[in-house]
Amino acid sequence: MALIVHLRTVTDLRGKGDRIAKVAFRGLSFYTRVLENCEDEARFNESFRWPIASNVDGNEMLEIQVFNYSKVFTNRLIGTFRMVLQKVVEEGQLEVSDTLIDDNNSAIRTCVSIEIKYQAMDGTVGAWNDNEFLDDSNRSENDGAFQFETDSLLSGHSQGSGVSPGRSHQSLQSAERSFRKTGKGVFSAMKLGKIRPPKEDHKGKDEPAILETEDLDRKAMRLGGGLDPDTISLASVTAVTTNVSNKRSKPDIKMEPSAGRPMDYQVSITIIEARQLVGLNMDPVVCVEIGDEKKYTSMKESTNCPYYNEYFVFDFHVPPDVMFDKIIKLSVIHSKNLLRSGTLVGTFKLDVGTVYSQQEHQFYHKWAILSDPDDITAGVKGYLKCDIAVVGKGDNIKTPHKANETDEDDIEGNLLLPEGVPSERQWARFYVKIYRAEGLPKMNTSLMANVKKAFIGENKDLVDPYVQVLFAGQKGKTSVQKSSYEPIWNEQIIFTEMFPPLCKRMKIQIRDSDKVNDVAIGTHFIDLRKIANDGDKGFLPTLGPAWVNMYGSTRNYTLMDEHQDLNEGLGEGVSFRARLLISIAVEILDTTSTEIMNSTDVQTEGIQNISENVTGKIEEFFLFGAFLEATMIDRKIGDKPITFEVTIGNYGNQIDGVNKPAMHKKKKEGGESDEEESELIQNSSEDETEDDGDMVSVSSTPPMKPVITDRNYFHLPYFEKKPCTYIKSWWQDQRRRLYNANIMDKIADKLEEGLNDVQEIIKTEKAYPERRLRGVLEELGSGCSRFVTLADKDQNQAGRTRLDRERLKFCMRELENMSQQAKTIRSQVKKNTVKDKLKLVQNFLQKLRFLAEEPQHSIPEVFIWMISNNKRIAYARIPSKDILYSIVDEEMGKECGKVKTVFLKLPGKKGFGPAGWTVQAKMEIYLWLGLNKQRKDFLSGLPNGFEENKALKGPGLQSFPPISLTYTMKQIFQLRVHMYQARSLFAADSSGLSDPFARVFFSTHSQCTEVLNETLCPTWDQLLVFDHVELYGEASELRDDPPIIVIEIYDQDTVGKAEFIGRTFAKPITKMSDEHYGPPRFPPQLEYYQIYRGNCTAGDLLAAFELLQIGPGGKAELPPIDVPTDSEKGPILPVPMGVRPVLSKYRIEVLFWGLRDLKRVNLAQVDRPRVDIECAGKGVQSAVIQNYKKNPNFSTLVKWFEVDLPENELLHPPLNIRVVDCRAFGRYTLVGSHAVGSLRKFIYRAPDRNANNWATAAKLMNGYMALTNGGPYSRHTGEIVVNMEPEPPVKKMETVVKLDATSDAVVKVDVSEEDKEKEKKKKKKKGGEEIEEEEPDESMLDWWSKYFASIETLKEQLRAQEAAAAEAEEKEDMEIAAEGADVKPDESPMKGTKGKEKGKEKTKAPKEDKKKKNQMTEVMDKKNKQKIDELQVYNKELENEYDNFEDWLHTFNLYRGKIGDDDDSVTEDERIVGRYKGSLCVYKMPLPEDVTKEASFDPNFGMFQGIPNNDPVNVLVRVYVVRATDLHPADINGKADPYVVIKLGKTEIKDKENYISKQLNPVFGKSFDIEATFPMESMLTVAVFDWDLVGTDDLIGETKIDLENRYYSKHRATCGISQSYAIHGYNAWRDPMKPTQILTKLCKEAKVDGPHFGPGGRVKVANRVFLGPTEIEDENGLKKQTDEHLALTVLHHWEEIPHACYKLVPEHVETRPLLNPDKPGIEQGRIEMWVDMFPMDMPAPGPAIDISPRKPKKYELRVIIWNTDEVILEDDDYFTGEKSSDIFVRGWLKGQQEDKQDTDVHYHSLTGEGNFNWRFIFPFDYLVAEEKIVISKKESMFSWDETEYKIPARLTLQVWDADHFSADDFLGAIELDLNRFPRGAKTAKQCSIDMVVNEQELPTVSIFKQKRVKGWWPFVARNENDEMELTGKVEAELHLLTAEEAEKSPAGLARNEPDPLEKPNRPDTSFIWFMNPLKSIRYFIWHNYRWLILKILALVLLLLMLGLFLYSMPGYLVKKLLGA
Repeated sequence: MALIVHLRTVTDLRGKGDRIAKVAFRGLSFYTRVLENCEDEARFNESFRWPIASNVDGNEMLEIQVFNYSKVFTNRLIGTFRMVLQKVVEEGQLEVSDTLIDDNNSAIRTCVSIEIKYQAMDGTVGAWNDNEFLDDSNRSENDGAFQFETDSLLSGHSQGSGVSPGRSHQSLQSAERSFRKTGKGVFSAMKLGKIRPPKEDHKGKDEPAILETEDLDRKAMRLGGGLDPDTISLASVTAVTTNVSNKRSKPDIKMEPSAGRPMDYQVSITIIEARQLVGLNMDPVVCVEIGDEKKYTSMKESTNCPYYNEYFVFDFHVPPDVMFDKIIKLSVIHSKNLLRSGTLVGTFKLDVGTVYSQQEHQFYHKWAILSDPDDITAGVKGYLKCDIAVVGKGDNIKTPHKANETDEDDIEGNLLLPEGVPSERQWARFYVKIYRAEGLPKMNTSLMANVKKAFIGENKDLVDPYVQVLFAGQKGKTSVQKSSYEPIWNEQIIFTEMFPPLCKRMKIQIRDSDKVNDVAIGTHFIDLRKIANDGDKGFLPTLGPAWVNMYGSTRNYTLMDEHQDLNEGLGEGVSFRARLLISIAVEILDTTSTEIMNSTDVQTEGIQNISENVTGKIEEFFLFGAFLEATMIDRKIGDKPITFEVTIGNYGNQIDGVNKPAMHKKKKEGGESDEEESELIQNSSEDETEDDGDMVSVSSTPPMKPVITDRNYFHLPYFEKKPCTYIKSWWQDQRRRLYNANIMDKIADKLEEGLNDVQEIIKTEKAYPERRLRGVLEELGSGCSRFVTLADKDQNQAGRTRLDRERLKFCMRELENMSQQAKTIRSQVKKNTVKDKLKLVQNFLQKLRFLAEEPQHSIPEVFIWMISNNKRIAYARIPSKDILYSIVDEEMGKECGKVKTVFLKLPGKKGFGPAGWTVQAKMEIYLWLGLNKQRKDFLSGLPNGFEENKALKGPGLQSFPPISLTYTMKQIFQLRVHMYQARSLFAADSSGLSDPFARVFFSTHSQCTEVLNETLCPTWDQLLVFDHVELYGEASELRDDPPIIVIEIYDQDTVGKAEFIGRTFAKPITKMSDEHYGPPRFPPQLEYYQIYRGNCTAGDLLAAFELLQIGPGGKAELPPIDVPTDSEKGPILPVPMGVRPVLSKYRIEVLFWGLRDLKRVNLAQVDRPRVDIECAGKGVQSAVIQNYKKNPNFSTLVKWFEVDLPENELLHPPLNIRVVDCRAFGRYTLVGSHAVGSLRKFIYRAPDRNANNWATAAKLMNGYMALTNGGPYSRHTGEIVVNMEPEPPVKKMETVVKLDATSDAVVKVDVSEEDKEKEKKKKKKKGGEEIEEEEPDESMLDWWSKYFASIETLKEQLRAQEAAAAEAEEKEDMEIAAEGADVKPDESPMKGTKGKEKGKEKTKAPKEDKKKKNQMTEVMDKKNKQKIDELQVYNKELENEYDNFEDWLHTFNLYRGKIGDDDDSVTEDERIVGRYKGSLCVYKMPLPEDVTKEASFDPNFGMFQGIPNNDPVNVLVRVYVVRATDLHPADINGKADPYVVIKLGKTEIKDKENYISKQLNPVFGKSFDIEATFPMESMLTVAVFDWDLVGTDDLIGETKIDLENRYYSKHRATCGISQSYAIHGYNAWRDPMKPTQILTKLCKEAKVDGPHFGPGGRVKVANRVFLGPTEIEDENGLKKQTDEHLALTVLHHWEEIPHACYKLVPEHVETRPLLNPDKPGIEQGRIEMWVDMFPMDMPAPGPAIDISPRKPKKYELRVIIWNTDEVILEDDDYFTGEKSSDIFVRGWLKGQQEDKQDTDVHYHSLTGEGNFNWRFIFPFDYLVAEEKIVISKKESMFSWDETEYKIPARLTLQVWDADHFSADDFLGAIELDLNRFPRGAKTAKQCSIDMVVNEQELPTVSIFKQKRVKGWWPFVARNENDEMELTGKVEAELHLLTAEEAEKSPAGLARNEPDPLEKPNRPDTSFIWFMNPLKSIRYFIWHNYRWLILKILALVLLLLMLGLFLYSMPGYLVKKLLGA
């Protein structure tokens, strides 16, 4: 199938010129060669061929464009010819001549004549006659009509992919294949559908199977003859060949399974604070839970915005999968104590994987939204601010700089959610439906089963399965189905969880229920990102109903399964376990509806059964395998016969395999035909019966005893007879899923290969990586658009689920989009943008890989097991999609019908570590899987030349598939292996070296190189010849696709077995006996092959391989071996001449400086070391250091040796450095060694002569730089001056250039203008309200002011960088969008250089603009900020910034000891036994003139001129330790008590008594002075220890600094130069040398002319003039003249001075990670510090700067509570039922209420008004710079000492209702942040709840600025519905005094003396009855009932009188009667 265009001539051209034409079809264009100087006729005579996979549609276009070619400018279009291919499609062949049309679509005279030929897919068009129009094949081959076969051309239309039923099958197949093979369509004899292509002589066919890129480039040039370089693109390298049979697929080189191996992880969580917690007056605690571990913060009392700032660390050692599935759960609990567990306020969950996938693996200062899982209707329960970071081994986490948190109070903008997740997450239900399972293994874990079996003798169904689903930390399970292998559940498990959930995977497990313990039968993970899409056209998670396959341990049942882990889903399953039918759906809940259930508990309920065919129609599949070779079988299993078993699902499994499923009842109901049915198996072979239903599967090869290959390996003697296996199996037909995945996989593979090419080209610095990248993008684009056409045609297949439909739409959208972007990016790829674009394209690759993974399984994977002695030894697992057959090429599996090299590996944990690296067996195997009815050409991909052997099925009948193949064709070859050298091998001996030799395997042969002792970079220089290698198959196929060669490298040990170092693969270049041995393919070139050991790289091998056919004339005809004459190797053949590299003479100079930190060797100390340097067999030795302890430096500094090195720098051998210790009696011991893998950085290249004439761009850039650097001085003189000038070639001239940031004009900036600007800015900033900004008082400023100002600047820079990056990205997107409309690059016929120039400017401008902008804004900000001099804060080590200070002195680590195999054993650092300091210089002889001609050239020092003396020097080292951050907690309370320890040489300073209690972010603020002698004491260690009361102190972490390199560096790292020069105050100059002295010294050393100080503040250095201020103030304010400012200006610009070019280290603070040797690779915190060094022979420096931590300032806050109003009334009166409240106000300032104060009670307020006139007094210590209150207190009664806390300054006022017999009721509160709180309202009326709710919008005040504030503030609380409501108002006055002021004007608490407040005038109601009973009677009773009382009184009196009367009456009567 191809379209071929033959372009003959273009006539009637105008003028004379170079012509070129471009032919395009389906997005792929070819260029012709350039025809030079043709006049009116251009005879191209070239052919172009497009292989196509789908039929050409009649509407497709062919386009030919003819250009005038120009070497310099864009080619100019002459005209275009377009043609619709309808006629071609009908007729197959066509000749056309036609005129061209120009840009305006009008015809021009020029005429083109072409011939087109089209061969269709189905053979309907065009019979191929033998002599095609490529009449003279030699011509067309040689002059560059050369075919790009890119499979990705395949665009096209869907009708071609179905196959027409009526065609003859053979013709198509043979035509296509023979065409592919030989490039000619010649037919040949047919026999049973087999093809024997003609044995053509391969004349002129010397195209290599894989072209080298240079070749390719020559071809491209030939093709494009030097086209516009910005449009050439190269298609994939492999595609450029003319004939590749492509019958073998690439083997995978990485062996070891990485999944399932445990690793170290550390999760660190800082809980900072919580806000807006729902609930009244709570005591919240935060619980942090990961997996099963829980940790709690301390409890904060009665607050709903607690501040914690507590740090927790969890350490894990588990496999990555387990780690990333762990759930992090943060919950806030209210009033938890020892007895009660507290009530849950709210929780937040996310999995570790989500955190790990964030940038820097962390969330920093983000707010987590809390919600209540038991009440999902409730909404947000509060916010929790935290940092979460997950660190794996080797990750380092960059912590953003900590400084005051202002912008983070914006909660909504900083939610703890990954990008793309909406902030309002809703509740959703996740329905997981479990229908049924099948194919469970026959197993039972209970002991009873075995007992039963022993007694009854039968093993019944004894598995009791149930399904368990884990999701988001919750677990749900189905019911248990007793004794069933095909359990049917029909249940659904419902999870209620926030959507989108913050956990990525759902784990579904089939478990076996058991009395003792349940075990997993199989596990499957569902990645939610794969079953949902969050885009605009996205869809909710959905899956199935679909089967998922589970894999795990082998199926034979043993009591203790050693691979049980595999069933839990850890590691790669080694066998099929079961498949489970499930579906998943998600429903978003409407939480407002009433019938919703509130809890989130997991529920299980029954569901309906689903019909059989919902998952697709069941089809019969056929799997065929042929074993072509089994070699490299481990010798441990070599003595027993071996058999190989192939299984798919349970089919083919010997133990409990199945033959046919029960569901497949009837063969086919009715005669339903479908597209494949039509081509049934009729024509496969005549004697086969139509129905092969009774075909018995053969799943394993016959046992065979292995034969010995060499000492380590055996092989199976298959030779010409190859065993086969075949299996029939029945599965639901869901091939479409696999097909789509295959198409995407193929696009991705092609892309990956292309990207690797591009990286390789960049790495080896070959030309034109951009062209290859364009080719890659072109292929990607066409591949993606091809996917869209192919995938689009299957919309209505049975068994498609919703996910299938949605995924298809999604993939099509994504790929269409990708194809557009690829087009756009392709047009933007230029030489300078290759690397950026490469990164972009790598994202495509990840996306494609992600899209290709299909979440819904169909056919299970295929397993191949090697079985020996009935034991399963090793296996390979092959995805079924890779071997699945399809009619359409792109859909076919990449290994279907191809020979695949498979390495078998050990199962499960056995495969970890060294055991997993040895190959168990290497198989060459051919697999084919497809529908049984498609199986007619299942053998077609096998190498040709075999006959089938069939088993007899009874009399006269044979089975259809062969049980073995016999190869009748055999070729004999000689293999020549040129083993040149290896480098950077793995150290396998304890000496830190290896004794390597290589073993080469090819087919069943193997040979070894010689052993080279003690080296990691062996140069074997050896030719291995394998004679008489027999390969089976057809010669031409073997030529294009020979088998692979395996090279294994071993370390020879004197005793025991050789140890494996690593392995690599190679393909030989093949020459047939009738081909010529000569260029371009022969002799082969040496190439580097990466050596792998497990998954890690273990070095490179430089070798070449050629396979030469031995023809009928025998070996005599082979090309002779051209051995170099001077070889003394005896029987060992060296690599012959044409292959070995061309050498030239080089000289290597070595600088020997010294040795450091040598460890003991065999317990003896190193005393007299020497260094041996060796390269390519030559070398030099250093002088012996006589006494290492006294002086470890060398006496002779420079030595040299001459050596022959390859001209090609990439082939340079490594250079070996070895250190030996010279012992008595002439003995030597090896101390350690180092191999310098690449000499490139040490090669001397003469400087470019015109480098000094700076490009204007550089000038401008430096202008801007200087503008900002000049910032600080600008305020002295009011002018910004920068001085750049090129060195004029003619005469030296002095110029002064003053640069403004935007123009080249000379500019003078006026100070007044600046000030105006400043005022304006200020006004704007304060929103109209002007506030006077205080100028800082010089005396108040200290070092910390400088430090905090610098940190602010650092944060601003980081923000600016982020903004710039975002802006750049946006810009890119815009560009892409703009160019989405198909823009062709540079096709406008623009003349002249203008276009080019424009392009250049374009690329340059944006960067500069941005820089300008940023710097301008910075300058502006600086003006706004207080003018504090700053220092440079590096958020990394200083070494990183200055390239390790290896500007001339390099440090080489010396290694000894084996490299550990396991992750845990030996780290790189433990193998270091010392360091060698020195340097190298490599150059071609003779010595370059520019060096020798220098005036002061000293021949003894060679290239190392001007090197300081290396005698010992005494130095004063001053170490400043500022602070540490994020320390790893060392105590059980989650804190540490850190202190600093400094070690240098023998000096150790422990600052133990000044430990800082319970702090993880301690501020040390200390300096230490140590006297040291370099070189003996040059390694400084700064460690942080944790103080312990009992036991030893623990190391938290340490950092090491090499002071020597800093001391000698040209960057002058001894004492940083500050920003400006001052002689007193906080910024005093601290270096004993003044700037002028430093400058003079530097000029002298660098041989630079100067400095010359001139009048008017000018200084001239070399040819640059600098301006600057010349006055300085002393302490008394007197001004003096000085040159120091000028000198300092020069020092700041030192890197711009010619010949100097080193940036000097500024005054700085560096941030260094603290590491702990016990936890390698994981940061334990960071330390901020710097080091100054002063030589002792110079004047002594002044005293150290005082950086002791700022002492908090003592303040007193007086709060007067005057009145309250509108407080809500809580109590009902007993008598009257009136509402009232007994109000009092409580206030506190410090976090824990330890200083809380209450007013007295205003009783019985009926209106909510309360009068108090009460004063609270809060003394506190405050850090102004950090805006924090400092409190020290003991954590608990058991604490040893006080802990210092820093908390935000927040005043809390609460209003309460007093109760006598029950707890007081909380009514409301307000919290005022003393730095930013709303102004109080003037009256109670104006005071509203808005003051709290809309805090952001109101103007705020700071008590520290205002000092005194009075006003009304609202009290608020949350009501039942969780809304804020106003509960009262308070009139208060806040008065802030410093401690001194407070002492001067004291005031009493409450209303006491001094300065007493008057008593409040309270109404009389506010009393209390038992204090004043009369009053109470008067008020309560008299008021209301006085008449009643009076009446009652009168009545009582009456009754009393009556009573008395009655009482006394009788007496009186008697008296009267008796007359007494």
